[in-house]
Amino acid sequence: MRLSAHDASFLYSETASGPMHSVGITILEGPATYDEVLAYYAERVHLVPRLRQKLAFVPFNIAHPKWIDDDEFELTNHVRPHTAPPNTTLSQGIEIALELGEPLLERSRPLWMVYVIENVDGRTLLATLTHHAFADGATMVAMTTVLTDADPEYKPEPAPEWTPPKPQQPFELWQEAMTENGQAALQQGQALAKNAQTMAAVSTKSASLMQRLSRPVMQAPWNASLIGPKREIGMLTYPIEAFKPIRAGLGGTINDIVVTVVAEAAARYLQGKGEQTKDQSLRLMCPVNVRSEGSDPLSGGNHVSAMFPILSAEPKTILDRYTEVRVEFDEIRKNEEPWVLDQIQKLQPNIPPVAMAQTLTVGTQWDMTAGAARAPLPVLPAGNLPRPQQLGFNFTCTNVPGPTWTQYVAGYKVENMFGTLMLGGNLGFGCGVGSHDGKVNFILTCDPRLMPDVGSFEGHIAESFRELEAAAGAAAHQGET
Repeated sequence: MRLSAHDASFLYSETASGPMHSVGITILEGPATYDEVLAYYAERVHLVPRLRQKLAFVPFNIAHPKWIDDDEFELTNHVRPHTAPPNTTLSQGIEIALELGEPLLERSRPLWMVYVIENVDGRTLLATLTHHAFADGATMVAMTTVLTDADPEYKPEPAPEWTPPKPQQPFELWQEAMTENGQAALQQGQALAKNAQTMAAVSTKSASLMQRLSRPVMQAPWNASLIGPKREIGMLTYPIEAFKPIRAGLGGTINDIVVTVVAEAAARYLQGKGEQTKDQSLRLMCPVNVRSEGSDPLSGGNHVSAMFPILSAEPKTILDRYTEVRVEFDEIRKNEEPWVLDQIQKLQPNIPPVAMAQTLTVGTQWDMTAGAARAPLPVLPAGNLPRPQQLGFNFTCTNVPGPTWTQYVAGYKVENMFGTLMLGGNLGFGCGVGSHDGKVNFILTCDPRLMPDVGSFEGHIAESFRELEAAAGAAAHQGET
């Protein structure tokens, strides 16, 4: 299966400072051993065929790479041990997981890795690295439901024997790609005729999206330089039950709640940094799953559009912020902006893969981005001179529902499960929100050069959430009287 232009873009945009893989962290209750986890994966790896597939690159990159079975697949290359020092705390164990996730994944093998980190305060951590060319958020959630058990005593059927086919030779890959390119050229004219109606609808509805993407926004401190390779996280966990009274008292969705508290925390963080936020705005990127109904998320690939709410960079009362967020999302949905963006991505001509060939040196001895990772550019101070306006968006805020039940790995209960966001360019901060077994985790991923005080942002989220709970309680009480 050949990568789509969207999937391949995560290879072409990858740098030594901005790996395009997430780091998923699974906390197991109890001291699971490496051997136990390795044996567990050996029994289940066949359930996700992509885990045993690698990329085959076409000579001269005349087409995007394709997924092929790895005839040299060895599970121990992907499930690796790591013993933490004595007396390692949970927070220190998470720091170790982030450090293990900093290097690029090796492109000559399947694009995933699990580090089994033992000796962490009576627990074991699994640091799972999964490349975005392989999976979007829906795929990652689907994988966790397949690669974990709902019963600690469950024993799977023996894995079937697997013999990968003989790999294609470079000339065969080149010849196949040339044939596909010729067929694609013939089909393009036919597609233009078929897509004429869609193109007309997109043209009619695209004005609001284009206006939203071109509106000036401020450059926040976390956007004030190209990112470096280091990552830190902040984390808050709430029971999912805490969201129900807010929705009951104020209306709206869980996503409205998430974006409200994160956007207000961003504004208060900026105020605390002495930033000039009067009459300034922030543009967020909120991914939207556009996978077609009935499609199998385990087949992999990215099926994501986005919403780009523009919100005030000045602090507000929490109710004013909630109203602002809901109005903005209502406008985005009314104008069908996620659908428009998805169609634009499908209709626009793709950049020829050969033009992106140079980017495939990333991770090799000819990697031109490695120097920037070793010596990142300085951070632009705010000072008396304003920074330039931010092109694109300021940060990602994503909300991915996860499994609602208790999960087990190798018989050990999963205490919690969460993941980092990928950072790139001058996006030095992002917030990923995910649920797991009755809990909702807010995970703040940052480059510590651009956000050296992620704990401060964390505190503003906690403050905003408390205020929203109190406002919802007051509204509910007023409704009762």
